[in-house]
Amino acid sequence: MSRIVAIVGRPNVGKSTLFNRMTETRDAIVDQVSGVTRDRHYGSVKWNGQTFSVIDTGGYVHQSDDIFESEINRQVEIAIEEASVILFMVDVATGLTDLDASVANMLRRSDREIITVVNKVDNNSRLLDATEFYSLGLGEYQAVSSINGSGTGELLDRIVSLLPAEEPVPDPDIPRISVVGRPNVGKSTLLNTLTGENRNIVTPIAGTTRDSVFIRYNKFGYDMLLTDTAGLRRRSRVSENVEFYSTLRSVRAIENSDVCLLMIDATLGLESQDLNIMNMILSNNKGLVVLVNKWDLAEKDSMSARRMEQYIRQKTSPFVDYPLIFISAMNKQRVHRMVKEALQVHENRKRKIPTSALNNYLLPIIEKNPPPSFKGKYIKIKYISQLPVYYPSFAFFCNLPQYVKEPYRRFLENRLRENFDFCGVPLKLFFRKK
Repeated sequence: MSRIVAIVGRPNVGKSTLFNRMTETRDAIVDQVSGVTRDRHYGSVKWNGQTFSVIDTGGYVHQSDDIFESEINRQVEIAIEEASVILFMVDVATGLTDLDASVANMLRRSDREIITVVNKVDNNSRLLDATEFYSLGLGEYQAVSSINGSGTGELLDRIVSLLPAEEPVPDPDIPRISVVGRPNVGKSTLLNTLTGENRNIVTPIAGTTRDSVFIRYNKFGYDMLLTDTAGLRRRSRVSENVEFYSTLRSVRAIENSDVCLLMIDATLGLESQDLNIMNMILSNNKGLVVLVNKWDLAEKDSMSARRMEQYIRQKTSPFVDYPLIFISAMNKQRVHRMVKEALQVHENRKRKIPTSALNNYLLPIIEKNPPPSFKGKYIKIKYISQLPVYYPSFAFFCNLPQYVKEPYRRFLENRLRENFDFCGVPLKLFFRKK
């Protein structure tokens, strides 16, 4: 069972506000387009030492202000399939509606953990009004006010208590590599090419969910676990749901991987969903290799590859230190180079730099280029050490860590990358009081 929490409910009950509060972000997750509002957003939540993913499912609003029920029902069905805990959000200010009751009927038939979240409970009078939601038959509700944060701590405590335990990771000594990307970019073809088998890795029935499957790849001197993350088969008029489903699958695959192969369609170029998936990879501190697939189908000249690479790295700035390979999964073009690069990124992710080497290299650079002063206060970095975690993280001990700004962090990260091979790996820099 996945550690995914889905927020469902009709529009305008505060799902987006709760999502922002849980993830501690300010994402603009409401896209107001004339007549229609549809949003699918993911985020990572950390609470009491545990981490889980949260999905905000958007509704559909008809221009007459009537809710198009079938669209919301389809969203709820997908959320039920993927998530282990469902937050069913209702609004105490408007009270119980027919659509709330309809969604509750669907949820009662599922085998998932359901928490009814009664939002906008910001005074004692509304706390009393919230009791009407007992009639939904979904058990004890959780009263919150997502706008001011009241009750959200108790809600997170309850969510964490219901989440399944972390899944055991198979054989930690073998690299775990996932192929991720939007639907129809060639993930299935690439896995078939690597394994030499025509595996049916695309779900054959719309809406059916399969858990990520580890495939042992032990050929040509390489030994690793590949993760099957094929998306849902595309159906007419549900392309947005396909994209939403693909994002859900990618979240789970990324969390269980060491290195992610982000596959892009050369005939379409880099799209916003590719950047979303890349951000997921980096925020989860995983290794990254970018694959531009279907290169054999793209119209090109002698400079096309260079122009495409410059464009992609510009769009993914400031993180540009990753392998980028033009491949054809169908024609097996540069597939073995891709495997070699992925395993090298895995080695880079495990790289440990001796403390003496770090300080001997960085301290002279810092002395020559110190952090900018802040309100007349000078920042002095005295010592650097790599932290004992599973991905490259460095602690900089200084007198005023709170005044080190983002541009200087990037400066130090770039100096680290210049001297030590961390290609394809996000770096974490922490500044601590000496």
